[in-house]
Amino acid sequence: MTKQRKLRYNEYYDMQSVFDEIYANSKNGKIFTQLMDIVCCADNIKLAYRNVKGNDGSMTSGTDGFNICDIENMDSEKYVEMVQRKLAWYQPKPVRRVEIPKPDGRKRPLGIPSIVDRIVQQCILQVLEPICEAKFHERSNGFRPNRSAENAMAQCYRMIQIQNLHFVVNVDIKGFFDNVNHSKLIRQMWNLGIRDKTLLCIIKAMLKAPIILPDGRTVYPDKGTPQGGILSPLLANIVLNELDWWIASQWENMPTHNEYKTGINSNGSENRGNIIKVLKNTKLKEMYIVRYADDFKIFCRNRSDADKVFIAVKQWLKDRLQLEVNDEKSCVVNLKKRYCEFLGFKLKAVKKRSKYTVCSNITDKAVKRETQKLTEQLKKIRYSKNRYDKFRNIRLYNSMVFGIHNYYRYATNVNIDCMKIQFIINKVQYNRLEDLKKQGEIGSNYIALHYGKSKQLRFICGFPLCPIGYVQTKNPQYKKRSICKYTEKGREEIHKNLKFEPYAIWCLHQIAKQHIPRRSIEYMDNRVSKYAAQYGKCAVTGKLLWIDEIHCHHIKPRKFGGTDEYKNLVILSSDVHRLIHATDNEIINAYLNKIQLNKTMLNKINKFRKAAENAEI
Repeated sequence: MTKQRKLRYNEYYDMQSVFDEIYANSKNGKIFTQLMDIVCCADNIKLAYRNVKGNDGSMTSGTDGFNICDIENMDSEKYVEMVQRKLAWYQPKPVRRVEIPKPDGRKRPLGIPSIVDRIVQQCILQVLEPICEAKFHERSNGFRPNRSAENAMAQCYRMIQIQNLHFVVNVDIKGFFDNVNHSKLIRQMWNLGIRDKTLLCIIKAMLKAPIILPDGRTVYPDKGTPQGGILSPLLANIVLNELDWWIASQWENMPTHNEYKTGINSNGSENRGNIIKVLKNTKLKEMYIVRYADDFKIFCRNRSDADKVFIAVKQWLKDRLQLEVNDEKSCVVNLKKRYCEFLGFKLKAVKKRSKYTVCSNITDKAVKRETQKLTEQLKKIRYSKNRYDKFRNIRLYNSMVFGIHNYYRYATNVNIDCMKIQFIINKVQYNRLEDLKKQGEIGSNYIALHYGKSKQLRFICGFPLCPIGYVQTKNPQYKKRSICKYTEKGREEIHKNLKFEPYAIWCLHQIAKQHIPRRSIEYMDNRVSKYAAQYGKCAVTGKLLWIDEIHCHHIKPRKFGGTDEYKNLVILSSDVHRLIHATDNEIINAYLNKIQLNKTMLNKINKFRKAAENAEI
């Protein structure tokens, strides 16, 4: 599970207020015609570098052979100017096509743009997202902030257990990402209020960027949003947002002749109970959509309604979005009799006393896939070159176990499915790992907390090997509707635990805007990160630093081969920083008298002095 960021990246570069205003204006139906000014501003471009750098694919090169490492050493001002020039005369470079094998033997095509094009896409994404978030439907869960598969599963559980909707319309779109109509997409963006013609032309150019296939051929697409592009998930949600609202208009948002009282639920959603009661007395077909990217389910009250909805949705997708439905994978499922697969889970309605409850499992395909991944990783552990390599492979194995448990724990029978995997894994462990032991030192607090009581825990060379079969189910929870990254109240839930002083936040914005000549964009970005990680305090004294006291120190100096990477930087007070580099005894004594160090502080300084190849004091 990823660590919760101390502050949102938007706030590092003081873009949060801009995005908040865009979101509020979009909520009020404002039309946006001057978005390029925001897209091209320096703070937005710096923020884009930070976000792209944090992506797993930032080290993957495009057709030009460059990756994020070729950007990070650029001067920060030159980096901003380069991106601004690119946006002023935008011409995308060809996209590199790679094919990823799918479990069924087929291959999923991915398009990898050049690193500069990815930064440009990120700049655009940051501005478009608040506009779209204000217009997206509440049951759209994929590739959105504060939304996840857990939220989608919580919605499904509610439909089955509370609303007793046991007929599901499964619709599988043929090659959705490869068949998006470009003209239709641009019109949908126009209807959302995105009417900056320059920006729309840039997006259209991105969509029509030439693709270099694995065999070297070049094709020019006339449809589709290539998977792998940073902007593609948002564009996909824009396309299907129309479907979400069309489904809602057929039942839950159907206007009534009279006005009825509505309230606000504890999670921030609107309580429309009175309206729903009225709608149930009509002949309208009750239906609710739950969507995650292009994977969606429509829940209905009875078979007759579900059959009619199935036909209507197929026709609507064809006529409205020019998308074809895969008839082999699309059908109507009675959850009382059959399982329905969604996001790697199998769902079924099982009668318990007088009510129906959800019975859920990991899909057979997912069980097979995860078993294979863990088996392959155990082979890597066995053939590790040395102790360090073995430790690295064990950590990777454990992280895979954590990932499986954190994602699939919302299945009611997750323990049964994981024990099936454990049965196979046990055989592999005992056959391939000769030094496997039952006793050892756990070391990690996380492993001790979550797996320390398990009798299945094993050790290799003293390192713990987490048991895949030791897991407990958890009920999926709705995210509070009030949580929103683009409103002040929506951010309170995250900010309430922060230890930041108001002055430190102001300083953070100031150092983010600073330009230091001959310093790389990597240094300037990591400098901001370190300040945020230390809550604006000196790493030695623990004192909150004033703006003129903030110094960023290279632990291993650059003249000795030190880099600008995050782990080689630390925020210090100006006096402490000068003391670390001081070599004259008079200057050292003067700073020692000024700072008044205790033993712990002195040990830290000596550690930094040693790394800088200076004598201890």
